[in-house]
Amino acid sequence: MHCLEVNVAKMDVVMVGGGMITHDQLLPSIYQLQRTGQLGDIKICALNGAPLKALAESDAINAAFPSSSFQPFPDYEKAGVDKKFPDLYKEVIASLAPRQLVVVAVPDQMHYQALQVALGHDQHILCVKPLVLEYEQAVEIEKEAYDKGLFIGVEYHKRLDDRSLITRNRWQNGEFGEFRFGWAHLIEPWYYRDSNFQNWCTCENTDMFTYIGCHYVDLVAFITGLKPASVSVYGIVDKYPNGNDGYLWTDGRVIWENGAVLTVFNAIGYPNEAPGGNSQGMVLYGQNGLERSTIVNHSDQYRGVKHSLAGGKKIYHEPNPDFMQYVPWSGDGLRPVGYGYRSVEFIVQEALRVEAAGDDLAARQALLKEIDAKGLVATPKNSNYNELVVEAGRKSILDGGREVLIDYGENAGGKFREY
Repeated sequence: MHCLEVNVAKMDVVMVGGGMITHDQLLPSIYQLQRTGQLGDIKICALNGAPLKALAESDAINAAFPSSSFQPFPDYEKAGVDKKFPDLYKEVIASLAPRQLVVVAVPDQMHYQALQVALGHDQHILCVKPLVLEYEQAVEIEKEAYDKGLFIGVEYHKRLDDRSLITRNRWQNGEFGEFRFGWAHLIEPWYYRDSNFQNWCTCENTDMFTYIGCHYVDLVAFITGLKPASVSVYGIVDKYPNGNDGYLWTDGRVIWENGAVLTVFNAIGYPNEAPGGNSQGMVLYGQNGLERSTIVNHSDQYRGVKHSLAGGKKIYHEPNPDFMQYVPWSGDGLRPVGYGYRSVEFIVQEALRVEAAGDDLAARQALLKEIDAKGLVATPKNSNYNELVVEAGRKSILDGGREVLIDYGENAGGKFREY
């Protein structure tokens, strides 16, 4: 899926966050959009120099993009890799000309502050999911962005998986009937526990349902057009290697406005030795009146590819060719393909399309309304049910899994069900 062609000067980019998602998806996508002429200079900020050095020296990225580079903040060659600069990203964002692009790729609980800084300096934004952890923050962000004519795309990349778009189209054409029952899971690999996750994905900050289960809640809403009505999340507390506690196993249940139910299992628990990169998938049952039932079955970790390798981490591997891979192309190095790349490309092109209206605020706002109404890319306005679910889920998991009802409208929010 591609946007309409736009005629606008390319945008410079500041990326805030240099962790795993930046390495695996965001930077390769940004590099590719830079070398196809849609993006300009790239600056990346991190808390310290260690992740920036790792990005700059990545064998995979350098093989794919031998002529590409970014400007690191802090400069790890001068400042070293350990010294922390928690506010440096604010200075780097402030150095951008107005209406460029800020990519927010920091831990969940830090999104809101980074978004405020970017909007305060009149920047378009790509933000990893979830946008923020509180509904009122999402509404605040949406209003400020609209008032300034700035585009914000929330990077729910599963929307750009062709199987999701095909299912959405057929569901909204009535071919699956009414959603009744389903379950989804995404279990991340065990080695995540040894990563920086152990420093931020902790009980007081977030949990696995909030971090990764939100993908499938968003996807079911995207496909069916339904809104979540209540949420309950039970979490099992487990230890990281550094001794921190995290809700590393979660079981979420979402009741939808039509009475349907979706169960979502998430964890950092997929065996390192197992063949796939993780375990994930979704099954949805529908009902066509009294005539028949319908089913959607997406087994997302088995994509029909099996490799037996001569070396590396896994001798036998079942890679996912659909999310993010490098392939040969006509230019130097390799190019990224898959819905991970398409999602970033789509958001960047929508930002460019809005910016093509130039200084005409009314025209930019009209385009923002059009994007919101189309509903293909998640925005603060058209997907704020996600923030209601996240807020309700956090309330539930911290109270042992009690059900939280979601209210919409002027006083939108969540409250415990009373018995």
